[in-house]
Amino acid sequence: MRPAFTRALVSATAVVGLAVGGLAGASVSSAAPASDVMSAALPQVVSAQYDNLGLNTARAKNWQRWLKDLGQNPGTIDGKLGTASWKAAQKEFGFRGSDVDGIVGPKTIKGLQKHLNYWGGYGLAVDGKFGAETKDAFRKFNA
Repeated sequence: MRPAFTRALVSATAVVGLAVGGLAGASVSSAAPASDVMSAALPQVVSAQYDNLGLNTARAKNWQRWLKDLGQNPGTIDGKLGTASWKAAQKEFGFRGSDVDGIVGPKTIKGLQKHLNYWGGYGLAVDGKFGAETKDAFRKFNA
């Protein structure tokens, strides 16, 4: 697991564990609703998520710099491909409106595959699946 994600997951687990443990002796009238306990932990987990798609930090920084050089705003060049980096990539791939969501799904992978084919000549199938060939091409592209 990625260190930042692991820390966030442990923190969220601790918050939930403390809240649940603290509620064990509480009366029904003083117990916090479960939804309040879970929502308190959720922002810590969500804010730490990023998806480097197999790239190490140095290669992820190269991808962020590439996007910046193409006129996009990937956020901080930190080697963590979070929402800002993927929104920048989606804009570079030609996404518009609600399609620019920073989420790495099949549409984003198709855009990445087209991008890698255009700029790197990899000849990838544009199928929206992040398989071994796409992963290898993405890694090589950002060497």
